[in-house]
Amino acid sequence: MDGAINPTPIHVERAAAREDPAANAGAWRALDASANRAGEAIRVIEDTLRFLLDDPFLTQVAKDLRHDLAAVLMQEDLCLRITVRDVAGDVGAGSRAAAALGRTTPSDLLAANAARAAQALRSLEEFAALIAPETTGAFERIRYRLYTLERAAVGAARAADRLAGIRLCVLVDGREDEARFAALVESLFAAGVGMIQLRDKTLPVPLLVGRARAALAIARKHAHQNGERPLVLVNDRADVAAAVNADGVHTGADDLPLPLVRRIVGPQTLSGRTAHTLREAEAAVLEGADYLGIGPCFPTVTKRFSTFAAPEFVRSVAGTIGLPAFAIGGITLERLPELAALGVSRVAVASAVTQAADPAAAAAAFIDQLARREPLAQHP
Repeated sequence: MDGAINPTPIHVERAAAREDPAANAGAWRALDASANRAGEAIRVIEDTLRFLLDDPFLTQVAKDLRHDLAAVLMQEDLCLRITVRDVAGDVGAGSRAAAALGRTTPSDLLAANAARAAQALRSLEEFAALIAPETTGAFERIRYRLYTLERAAVGAARAADRLAGIRLCVLVDGREDEARFAALVESLFAAGVGMIQLRDKTLPVPLLVGRARAALAIARKHAHQNGERPLVLVNDRADVAAAVNADGVHTGADDLPLPLVRRIVGPQTLSGRTAHTLREAEAAVLEGADYLGIGPCFPTVTKRFSTFAAPEFVRSVAGTIGLPAFAIGGITLERLPELAALGVSRVAVASAVTQAADPAAAAAAFIDQLARREPLAQHP
């Protein structure tokens, strides 16, 4: 024996498939069709984010994904797939599902094409194992990146719909007692406030739960004929938000990671995140945030900050992130033009409303000013 290792039948078969596509023409044709489906579906996702959601950041994420897939498919081994393409001889060409998925909203387009792309990528993995096994890992990594993009894209579409008419969020504490709290919340909803956030870091949990339930009961009284009503969110406490079935929870960088927040509150509950840098904002988008709080923009009487959001950061978020973004921190009516010049169309305020002599009137003034500046909104 000379120590040589004889190739196994499977190695011989793979070598033949590489050198002669006809040796495994069916696998090559399946890989070619799957490559086309994956690229087409990712392009539809990209165009939906670009033209329907006006989301520069997620558009770029989708474009990078599409280009990386193309780079893998352009490898010399995989380029051979085109030589065995046989559209006329494809028994599945022209066949249609008995009941195609409906496409009436951007979310429908995103979901349908994400499913199509994921299935095609899985097929690429499987058939590449017969032809170019060294590429299967690349297809798998792209597929998992697609899952992350899908979550962010569908979430962005949902958030744009749920928060479409909301420009003002008022942060309220628990007040001295529940009666004063209820009176404040009632006046804010009557003035047209579409979202409040219950933020009180001193109130014991049982009382915090009671305030949240009271706010939700008042919100239900202000429901419109179409069922829409003001939203009630809880700051920090995902457990409280889940316990009372609040509309959402808002967390910061030092709180639970967003995926864990989502496990607590479930898929329907809004999950907001505070971002202090563009990198934090982009990470929050990919982790599944429904909206952002960006700041602090100015000094505030309710909380001390050592640093403040630079105008460049605020402008970057407003110009590149498609999620609804609320500027926070020391915002007053007089500062709205400055924020509007940076592209901000949503704000979250506390003392400027809650400590005003007439909170309802103060809130109404904010709503009026923000509506007048609506053409400067970052996204529809």
